[in-house]
Amino acid sequence: MKKIALHWKIMIGMLLGIVFGFLMTTVSWGKEFTGDWIAPLGTIFVNLLKLIAVPLILASLIKGISDLKDISKFKTIGGRTIGIYIITTIIAITIGLLIVNVTKPGNGITTETIDKLTSEYANNAKITERINEAGRQKESGPLQFIVDMVPQNAVAAMSDNKLMLQVIFFAIFLGISMLLINPTQAEPLKHFFDSLNEVVLKMVDLIMLTAPYAVFALLANVVVTSDDPDILLALLKYAAVVLTGLLLMIVFYCLLVSAITKKSPFWFLKQISPAQLLAFSTSSSAATLPVTMERVEEHIGVDKEVSSFVLPVGATINMDGTSLYQAVASVFIMQVLWPEGLTFSNQITIVLTALLASIGSAAVPGAGMVMLVIVLEAIGFPSDKLPIGLALIFAVDRPLDMMRTVINVTGDATVSMIVAKSVGKLGEPHVKEWDDHYEEVK
Repeated sequence: MKKIALHWKIMIGMLLGIVFGFLMTTVSWGKEFTGDWIAPLGTIFVNLLKLIAVPLILASLIKGISDLKDISKFKTIGGRTIGIYIITTIIAITIGLLIVNVTKPGNGITTETIDKLTSEYANNAKITERINEAGRQKESGPLQFIVDMVPQNAVAAMSDNKLMLQVIFFAIFLGISMLLINPTQAEPLKHFFDSLNEVVLKMVDLIMLTAPYAVFALLANVVVTSDDPDILLALLKYAAVVLTGLLLMIVFYCLLVSAITKKSPFWFLKQISPAQLLAFSTSSSAATLPVTMERVEEHIGVDKEVSSFVLPVGATINMDGTSLYQAVASVFIMQVLWPEGLTFSNQITIVLTALLASIGSAAVPGAGMVMLVIVLEAIGFPSDKLPIGLALIFAVDRPLDMMRTVINVTGDATVSMIVAKSVGKLGEPHVKEWDDHYEEVK
């Protein structure tokens, strides 16, 4: 009997989770039951993915660099990666600005809706927290993001998934140092990280066995905790504009894959779909990273030398979906609350600020709204209207966060293919199953 493909299993789990969530909203005890007995299954799954993210980055990046035998190759890979990430982010922001300026979704929002949203969300604790966090980031110096990349303590950096850039810095530093010593002295350490990499990838395979059940739990919890449906309906036009922009980014990625790597875009989307579905369910590029790396390496054929650098860096600095969302959200908020601020110079500032804000921003749920506050403050948006502006979009932020994380992950995979192709490291897929050696040990 033919096995059902993983992406179909995950999709079935998502659909059942949505249906179950809606059913639970019809009974008085549904929300409490889902929170107590269903949601923890999704939380455990996300925790497992986060658990192996740092060991996987450390092992794969050190292995990838130590296999290079030539530091100039790493410089080539690094330069092309950063350059392409910057270009795709600028294109994403530009697409967002073009769509929101043409469709003008803010013009359809009534005063009654603004008042309702303001009373519902303006004093929301999460909004206050995002504004305060943005204030802390804004107060830091222009080179603070570089300072933040260098850890004081490597072990402490590995204990916090928000410090992914510090882990990447340490792994690159260690990998390059291994290249510069006698190969016989580096060999034992290289064997250790090679072995650790294989073990962690096997852990990814085992965790993915539970993915369909986990996304069921995650989606069910999202549905039962969703906000007022009337408010969501009022913001449908704004959400549709964001989704249109995100879909255009998928088309853009497919064109790049087809034109540069000569691979079928449909084949590419099929291979990366489990990572996309998990990105949608978890709203976290960092949590999805182990799965993204496994799909890109084993199912697409990108060499570990490339994927081990491109994907962890992408999960941290490449946020095409989030940047596009910021462009749309900031102009939408101005259309509603500050139409006189819709100048060409302010929109150029949005492009530059959104690009800079994406570098080093945490790859976790909610980071997009922190970046949005930074973008709005950069164009001089009235501070007294800022909580109201965030309240306008807060109701639909969670579902849009899920969608833009899909774009972030797809962008990372696309760039890894392009860089691999450019350095001759895009080969044939070699899929490994979780039970490859099961017969030997059972």
